[in-house]
Amino acid sequence: MRVAIPTKNGRIDPQYSHAAEFTVYEIEIELVKKKEVVPLGKTAIADFLTEQDINAVICGNIRSSRNILRAKRIELTYGVLGEVDDVMIRYLSGERLGDIDENAFLRVGREGE
Repeated sequence: MRVAIPTKNGRIDPQYSHAAEFTVYEIEIELVKKKEVVPLGKTAIADFLTEQDINAVICGNIRSSRNILRAKRIELTYGVLGEVDDVMIRYLSGERLGDIDENAFLRVGREGE
């Protein structure tokens, strides 16, 4: 599983659509196997998520991009702020963070089929 968090100075960038970089975590059996900060450059966020094979996004404020994430079947947790490593630890421990887009529940149901 690959989780992307829009970041700025090691913290969640409060505006998803203005993010210049993402911290990408590669997760295996609830452990971080790899972490990298990837600058967007001129790449659109939607294209970046596809290129990076992202399964989940954790972010602060997100507006119009929710439909894009739904179409790409990417789990979305939003309304989250803080230091990215702390947020990832909380996410992996199963703590409820922010709000979860209903698409996350659709993915869980389909994976078990």
